[in-house]
Amino acid sequence: MKKIIFFIFTILVCMTSCNDLEELNKDPNNPTETHPQLLLTQIQWTAFREFQGTSPLYANKMLVQTDGENSYQYYKWNRGDYSYTKMKDISKMMEEAQKINENSYIALGKFFRAYYFYDMALRFGDIPYSEALKGESDNIFAPVYDNQKDVITGILDELEEANTIIENEKAAIKGDIIYNGDTDKWQRLINSFRLKVLLSLSHKESDTDLNVKSKFASIVQSEPLMSGNQDNGQLVYLDQADNRYPEFNSSSFGSGMYIDSTFIKRLQDHKDPRLFLFCTQTKEAKEAGKAIDDFTAYEGGDPAAPYGTVNEKATKGKVSKVLERFYQDPTNEPSILLGYAELQFILSEACVRGWISGDAATYYNNGIKSSFKFYESYAKGLGAYVSEDIANSYLTNPTNNFSTKSTNDEKIQAIVLQKYFQSFFQGGWTPFYENLRTGYPEFHRIKGVEIPYRWIYPQSEYNYNADNVSAAITRQFGNGNDKINQKTWWLK
Repeated sequence: MKKIIFFIFTILVCMTSCNDLEELNKDPNNPTETHPQLLLTQIQWTAFREFQGTSPLYANKMLVQTDGENSYQYYKWNRGDYSYTKMKDISKMMEEAQKINENSYIALGKFFRAYYFYDMALRFGDIPYSEALKGESDNIFAPVYDNQKDVITGILDELEEANTIIENEKAAIKGDIIYNGDTDKWQRLINSFRLKVLLSLSHKESDTDLNVKSKFASIVQSEPLMSGNQDNGQLVYLDQADNRYPEFNSSSFGSGMYIDSTFIKRLQDHKDPRLFLFCTQTKEAKEAGKAIDDFTAYEGGDPAAPYGTVNEKATKGKVSKVLERFYQDPTNEPSILLGYAELQFILSEACVRGWISGDAATYYNNGIKSSFKFYESYAKGLGAYVSEDIANSYLTNPTNNFSTKSTNDEKIQAIVLQKYFQSFFQGGWTPFYENLRTGYPEFHRIKGVEIPYRWIYPQSEYNYNADNVSAAITRQFGNGNDKINQKTWWLK
């Protein structure tokens, strides 16, 4: 009997020791579990700053470079990058949310998945979607490529699911640095983003599989949308380490970065006071004592000229630079992922296209007024140039007055141009994709150079997923024809 008791005691000691060893072997600096709120904060910070850099501003004809050739300015880019590395935290957040039944995080996970997949689909064409991000869960390390139509259909489905989930979740979302946990505002952003995706499919409005027009109208009629600038999906910066405006203290603004002449010219032609909030006066104009609100005090560099030619002009003090607030103010202005102004322009274009009923002019005017109001609120010391009275006066200018646009094409051109104006350091690649979709605004470039439709697939795909990327290229463009001048499905 004593032997049996001793044997049981030995087993219990061993089990206890093994459990203790297992606990000791856990790396506290590499946790395998976490609360989804801890992941959400970083996901938001990354996503809302993701496309706010200077690269798209060259392609969108807002900036020019004078100290070297910028490939984006001259449309000479080739390979792009995928965003899957950034999306791993989204997958993990959704997994952790499932474990504790916190469905709000699943809804936001679907939104951020849609956000990244949408950008990648427009950037490349066909991409891995249905099998993407399944290396850890399903050991899929060479995912198949889904066609662009199926990817965007999946994106719209995920956004619809996100809307449904968050509509039923009223508890505040912890770790939320965008809306401070307000699920109502998140639902408005999600539905507004659904409209953005649908409008980008204007070339596909007759596709019965997609039902773009009816889906768009249904969302407008039955779902909550952003109702003002207070609902902007924006990241507000703080004057604290690692929380400051992305371009704060950037040295590149002091060297060869200047404003594109076509951007300045459009603002001048429209007597648009946002010019004074974006650009410096030329050195020549400032020395001549011209006022800040003198439109003749601003001049840009030709984006189609050799960079040395523009540099020569800049050396003479005849080219405007980016206004100092963009790199000297640590909080400057929030980064907008999608705002009320852009939503109003989306709704205005939908009216013109006959997708929804309503007054296109009212939406157009609201978009401009809300853009002015945003800058009045955040462009410190410059708000007087974009006050409500000035916005109303701006809209009476025949160049800006929507009633002077007689054809649908003229109306869409006016809407897209205003969307373009409010996207300085805000819209990322949106103006570029709008140009591909509508042809507006026209981008000045070297004669004979065509605007690319896409980026070449990443080299890593050729290295580790060659069969699937090759099949996608052949399916879309022909064998081995992975080039930037190939038009993808959404534009055909």
